[in-house]
Amino acid sequence: MRHELHFGDRVVRCFSARPSSLDEMFRETVDRHGERDAVVDHDVRWTYRDLDRAVALTAAGLRSAGIVAGDRVAMLVSNRPEFIVSLYAIQRVRAIAVPISIREQAPGIAYMLGQCAARMLIHDTDLADRIPGLEELPPELQRVPLDGAGLWQGWHSVDHRAGGPASTAGVDSRAGTQADPDAERVREDDPAVILYTSGTTGRPKGAMLSHVNIVHSAMHFESCMGLRVGDRSAMAVPASHVTGLIAVIVAMLRIGGAVVNVRQFRASSFLALVASQKITHTLLVPSMYQLCLLDPTLSRHDLSAWRIGAYGGAPMPRSAIEALAVRLPRLTLMNAYGATETTSPATIMPPGMQSGNLDSVGQPVPTADIRVMDDAGREVPAGEIGELWIHGPMVVAGYWSNPQATAASFSGGYWRSGDIGSIDHSGFVRLFDRKKDMLNRGGYKIYSVEVEHALMAFPGVIEAAIVGRACPVLGERVHAVVCVDAAMARDPHTAREQLSAHCATRLADYKIPETWVIQADPLPRNANGKLLKRLLRPVPSDAG
Repeated sequence: MRHELHFGDRVVRCFSARPSSLDEMFRETVDRHGERDAVVDHDVRWTYRDLDRAVALTAAGLRSAGIVAGDRVAMLVSNRPEFIVSLYAIQRVRAIAVPISIREQAPGIAYMLGQCAARMLIHDTDLADRIPGLEELPPELQRVPLDGAGLWQGWHSVDHRAGGPASTAGVDSRAGTQADPDAERVREDDPAVILYTSGTTGRPKGAMLSHVNIVHSAMHFESCMGLRVGDRSAMAVPASHVTGLIAVIVAMLRIGGAVVNVRQFRASSFLALVASQKITHTLLVPSMYQLCLLDPTLSRHDLSAWRIGAYGGAPMPRSAIEALAVRLPRLTLMNAYGATETTSPATIMPPGMQSGNLDSVGQPVPTADIRVMDDAGREVPAGEIGELWIHGPMVVAGYWSNPQATAASFSGGYWRSGDIGSIDHSGFVRLFDRKKDMLNRGGYKIYSVEVEHALMAFPGVIEAAIVGRACPVLGERVHAVVCVDAAMARDPHTAREQLSAHCATRLADYKIPETWVIQADPLPRNANGKLLKRLLRPVPSDAG
């Protein structure tokens, strides 16, 4: 590694040997692993050579539509081969991809398309009713619908049935020198992707993921998770989210692995897919692993190829970790922590160290510099609590056309995460709460994650969220919303008593929830899968 200057005035520690862009990484992988599986989706099975032909055809279509370097091309596309083709074709013409969640609705779509001044929107045909009216769209926006068979309407160039894309019809998929306009190297600091943050408060912000960001994140996954040639990852999270985009699609590209699409997660069909496709790698939210444990078909499948079980976004209950160790002894669990602004991973749990550090999200990735800072902007000693500030080549330069938000979130090249945590003397990072979610009960600070950890250690609990309930005397009281299995949900009164007694053995008395909602329904999340705690905060008459 070496230190380099990026984004004007930011000195970061970088991998010295690396591809200069996402397209260069793609071309290198095609050259090295052209006959290996790249994309699997039902009857689709494409090698990297097949994918490269589809990318070249689609890039030709983009150029014929007038898309040039720097243009923003939005993608309202589900987990299907067209998403991956579109992503890499946009890179091939040096434009900027803007993935949008298929759960997003018309007002959010209109805002994102307008805020980035998109030139094109590629979208699933069955999502056409989500697209805003012409008066709400950028004036130069072109729409390219994808029909159910996977053909580009208007281009008709890609056949997504088994056997790969249609003939290149004279397009040289390996063009990259001399007359090829795409041969010009992009600058590493140029944006490759704009991902809009979840927008839990106010308007979403478009984080600019540059080529240097994406390349380093892919290399972090490769080195920290021990990914290897031929790995197969099940994409059960949205491709449009930073996790699906970077941790699955780009990470598999980096090592010549295959992306196996999961269009809708159901534990029984997911387990069957893991077995039949010999999946080696997953990155899921903890509740997905718990649903797999609860599924009666788990023991019927040969899951011996499943080697890496990464997770993030929420704590994994000790009971689930212990059960997975028994039921899937070859599966190595690895917690990870990151954000859109860190191009996915900022920390990853080293292999084999999960069981001894259940309350940690791992150690900083190789090029990261993570500091714990107090409210005055001073670093605190090891083990003490403060806000996590994150620095490195995977941290974005800022937000698209939003200098005010960039100035508010970045200081001296560090992204101010808003997460409260600590780092111990061994470098293990722990998260306690979002700054804005920390409770204050009569002067006592309560970190919601501590209470959520305690609740999720109870058998039958699938998800748990702690929020503050307004109190005129104490300021806030502890309110719990818990998603449980069917057996517990049938008797919520008994469940509350059991959970209260369980918490009493693990938590100080002022941290024990005083009001409860026990439900079988999953907790509410936004289009990017983030928990929406603002929807869980009760009004005075709500919970009991």
